[in-house]
Parts: sequence; C-alpha cells; structure tokens
Amino acid sequence: MGKNGVVLSGQATESPQYRVVHSESDFEVRLYRESSWMSALVQETTSFEKATKDGFHRFSNTVFVFSFRWVIPCFLLSLSLFTGVSVHSWWQPNSSQISITAPVLTSIVPSVHGPEYYVRLYLPAKYERTPPQPFTELNLQFDKRRSQCIAVRKFPGFAEDDDINEELETLISSLNKHLNGNPGMSKEKSPYSIAQYNASYHVSGRLNEVWMDLVGFTIDC
Repeated sequence: MGKNGVVLSGQATESPQYRVVHSESDFEVRLYRESSWMSALVQETTSFEKATKDGFHRFSNTVFVFSFRWVIPCFLLSLSLFTGVSVHSWWQPNSSQISITAPVLTSIVPSVHGPEYYVRLYLPAKYERTPPQPFTELNLQFDKRRSQCIAVRKFPGFAEDDDINEELETLISSLNKHLNGNPGMSKEKSPYSIAQYNASYHVSGRLNEVWMDLVGFTIDC
C-alpha cells in the first residue's frame, strides 16, 4: 500500500505517495507515484541554505511567516500545525487555499557553471489536473515529476550545508555497498535533493531526508 501522508506535531500532512520496494538499515528505496510541484530555480550561489531561503522569498510574495532560521512560506506552515496563526495564501485571489503539505524539497543539480537549485513545494493531489496559478512576476514553474525510484536516507537536526554533504556521501557509499551500480558515482557529479519536513523553530524530533535518483543502479522497482 502506498503512503501519502506524514504526521507532524500530531496532525496529518499530505505528502507525495510512494511505496517502499527495498529497505536497509540506513536507507530505503521508494517508488514514488507521479506528483505535482511548484518550483523556483535559484542560481548564482553555492549554498544550499541560501538557495532554499531565496526560493522561499519567491514563493511567499508579500506575506511572510518569519522563523528563527529561514523564511517559511505562509500557505505551507500556516494554521495551528506550525504557527497557530491563519494567514492568506500567496496565490492569486481567485485560487482556493492550499492545504498543508510536506516535504519542502530542494534539488541540487551540478553543472559546469556551478550548482543549480530547484526549491519545490508539493501540490495536494486535488490540484494535479488544475494547478493554481501563481503571480507571473514570481517566475515559478509547474513541475510534474514522473513516477520513479528514489533512494532515501533519513537524518535528524537542521539541514545545513556541511551536514547534507556528509549525508549524501553516506548514502552513495551505502548504495554502492548494497546495490549493483556505478562505483564512480560521486557527490560532485550526482543530482540529489534534500527533503525537509519541519518548521525551523522545531528544535527536536526533526525529520530530513536526502533523495537520490537510482539511475545506473540495478534494482527492481
């Protein structure tokens, strides 16, 4: 059976649907169904943390919910789940309120000109056919992610630049150990994503994940 939700702070939050097809002690392989996201491309930085913050400025338009470490998009972390405060959606006035979703996904794609970052917010399933339209000046893209196998490693605490590099290296090492694949895979050449599930003021019980496409590995999905 597929999973399509997580429980944060005692409340259910909608997330992309998947099923686990392989499991080891330090990672698992999930087959994700096709899903819909809004995406903000961030360039001209080498910092994951800065790129994520800059992406959120684009999503949140003129209404912000400030936290201790970075700006939270108001539709994602609104209501009692994260703030206890009801705020307006950043979507155009004729669009309906977006449900709370998780995770916030920052994808890092290496290139010859430096890394490109795609900050993505998951759209609830009811918007897959008719996604809400953001303001054009925000330069956001509707992103349909195909069904695919993703290797996932969980880690606690805050997702920071030094931490994500270490978690990625550990995941690549585990994949090379447990799955038949390309031993030349490295963090400098491999695209990957960081999934964050908690508001930044939650200092305990935090959940983050590093995601990697299983291109070049042999596994039955």
